[in-house]
Amino acid sequence: MTTLSPYDSMSPVNQAAYRAKGAAATLAPLPRAAKDDALLAIADALEVRASEIVEANAQDVAKAREAGIGEGMIDRLTLTPERVRAIASDVRDVAALPDPVGEVVRGSALPNGIDLRQVRVPLGVVGIVYEGRPNVTVDAAALCLKSGNAVLLRGSSSAYRSNTALVRVLRDAVGGAGLPADAVQLVPGESRDSVRELMRARGLVDVLIPRGGASLINTIVQESIVPVIETGTGNCHVYVDACADIDTAVEILVNSKAQRVGVCNAAETLLVHQDIAPAFLPRALDALADAGVTVHADERVMAYAKDSKATVVEATTEDWETEYLSHDIAAAVVDSLDRAVEHIRLWTSGHTEAIVTTSQQAARRFTQLVDSTTVAVNASTRFTDGGQFGFGAEIGISTQKLHARGPMGLPELTSTKYIVTGDGHVRR
Repeated sequence: MTTLSPYDSMSPVNQAAYRAKGAAATLAPLPRAAKDDALLAIADALEVRASEIVEANAQDVAKAREAGIGEGMIDRLTLTPERVRAIASDVRDVAALPDPVGEVVRGSALPNGIDLRQVRVPLGVVGIVYEGRPNVTVDAAALCLKSGNAVLLRGSSSAYRSNTALVRVLRDAVGGAGLPADAVQLVPGESRDSVRELMRARGLVDVLIPRGGASLINTIVQESIVPVIETGTGNCHVYVDACADIDTAVEILVNSKAQRVGVCNAAETLLVHQDIAPAFLPRALDALADAGVTVHADERVMAYAKDSKATVVEATTEDWETEYLSHDIAAAVVDSLDRAVEHIRLWTSGHTEAIVTTSQQAARRFTQLVDSTTVAVNASTRFTDGGQFGFGAEIGISTQKLHARGPMGLPELTSTKYIVTGDGHVRR
């Protein structure tokens, strides 16, 4: 009588997770050099096979345009030879980063002579569910490999051809470097059923990380029985204080909003102190117009838009909570810094808020009162990014408060375990 292994009766998604679990066990004890060699092989392969990747991506972009997808999302989806080279460079940057695995977080000799150490260890199998950003495919794989984790990648159907091509390149490079190719897998299937199966794969998948819009994130947070690290949407604010330098404020505002609109750290709301509004808003509205930005304005901002070249529409309550990911921004005049903070508390997604001011007192109060992952003083919201923070490519920006918060680099992809070393010690 033949005994079937549990694998034989599993769904394709669970089979992938089962293989990933075996790969994770192989990765966990590997030295840094083995993982870095695989990462460098990935970077080389991306450059050598860039035309293959761009060709597959072009099919996804064409399909997205036919479906009427907005330009902000098209930009997120698009891969060019230059972007592929930049992704390869990011992978090399990850290879150059310190390996967190084995780092001693704390340790001491206990009074009874036992040696106690808390060390970093991989999470195991990490599932990433994300929308139409194929660069995430490589970023996630690189960070997971470096931190000793296997990764299950579930991108959106809009990037299916791109992700398939990328994962094929990644697996070939990883296997060629002597590591298990199953350390990097694309979750089988394009339907939502595959996501639901991933959310039910407790015991096979150690953690899920969703990256995308509010609907995707909320669904996974609410329905998954696999532990989730929540990466939030980016309803980010720029507050221009009464003491702001106007030139600086205009530059930071335009950069925060328009440097790249389809990303989570782009500003979506402008708040302006009433005392600086007469001098600031006419210039700011014209600058936003030059950048192609439509302003969803409250009544007080509207009053300054009459002689402006800006495209201005009346704001509704919905605008204050919207992550546009487009050339749109909500704008309001507030009576004070505290009123700005109240507005942010009410509507923020907890991602990034910025204050522009020359007052140290105002900056200090704003940073103390605003409870988001990142608070910027006289700097663009666009700096909230693992690469910009020096972490290398990020796995996401966590807006929750447990385990990880803010840009998640390599240390955030580890857990810890305690190693207790005695000399025949027994507890009495």
